[in-house]
Amino acid sequence: MPSKAESTAAIAYFLTVLLGWFGGVPDAFAQPYPSKLIRIVVPAGPGGTLDIMARVIGQKLSDNVKQPVVVDNRAGASGIIGTTFLAKAPPDGHTIMLGSSTTHATNVAAYAKLPYDAVKDFAPITNVAETTFLLCVHPSIPARNVKEFVALAKSRPGEVTYASFGLGGIAHFITEEFSRAVGIKMLHVPYKSGPDASKALMAGHVMASFDALAVMLPHIKSGRVRPIAIGATNRSLAAPEIPTFLESGIAGYTSSVWYGVFAPANTPNDIVQKLSSEIINILASPEMLARLEGLGLKVIGSTPEQLAALVLSDIERYVNVARQANIRAD
Repeated sequence: MPSKAESTAAIAYFLTVLLGWFGGVPDAFAQPYPSKLIRIVVPAGPGGTLDIMARVIGQKLSDNVKQPVVVDNRAGASGIIGTTFLAKAPPDGHTIMLGSSTTHATNVAAYAKLPYDAVKDFAPITNVAETTFLLCVHPSIPARNVKEFVALAKSRPGEVTYASFGLGGIAHFITEEFSRAVGIKMLHVPYKSGPDASKALMAGHVMASFDALAVMLPHIKSGRVRPIAIGATNRSLAAPEIPTFLESGIAGYTSSVWYGVFAPANTPNDIVQKLSSEIINILASPEMLARLEGLGLKVIGSTPEQLAALVLSDIERYVNVARQANIRAD
């Protein structure tokens, strides 16, 4: 017969095993999500489109879930720094990120090695919105439509210069994809940022540039740049005078950038669905629609599955562009 001390030890061991099996369950029920501050990582600096979207959505999310929501700007390396931070964050729904076509598609195509896997390391939540890119030229360039621009570029192969936000960035990919669609070769001039690229175009240091409609619209209205065509399926209500590439004869060509919310991989599905539902409801409000459309954005509000499919299709798309144009950022 075991001694009293042995019996006590055996009971203690048995209880330890039970706690190991079930210890986390009571806590999970005691603390429904969210149970603390939610952090929205923005892989870019303050003041840009990603940052503004994160802040306006974060404020409404905080009001709805009754927890503070803060924006954590982690800029650098084409969004790689912030995206890597999210990939390594605890998968409990309290750290999420507003990513984009850059963080989850063009980076995959441009870099041979990334410190994160754009598919395996994340749980898609919702595609928030997209912005359309358009081709603009300096007013001194003798081209007023796609046909004239293509003819100019073909007559001067490798001499027509275009600005981008950096080697392997989204503007680089969009321009090279367009170039291959129309059979031209232009000279790439990368800049450190979008504002730098815009300034170079307005100053006439480069001849052309693809950028977001919201960014270029004030410069178009001031006459400092001339629009050629927009990469949407339909003309924009903000600039109905600008034709699309489709109606300009470039079949199947569109150019846009999407912005989506992601959580770390292995985030519980009920948390992903809750966040998706909350953000989609926020995006549907007239106030939010007006705010984001005022930034030149088209509000989407997709399901997690739709965002996951978009990531996969864009990776395939831009990997093909990178291969054809020999784009490498590392």
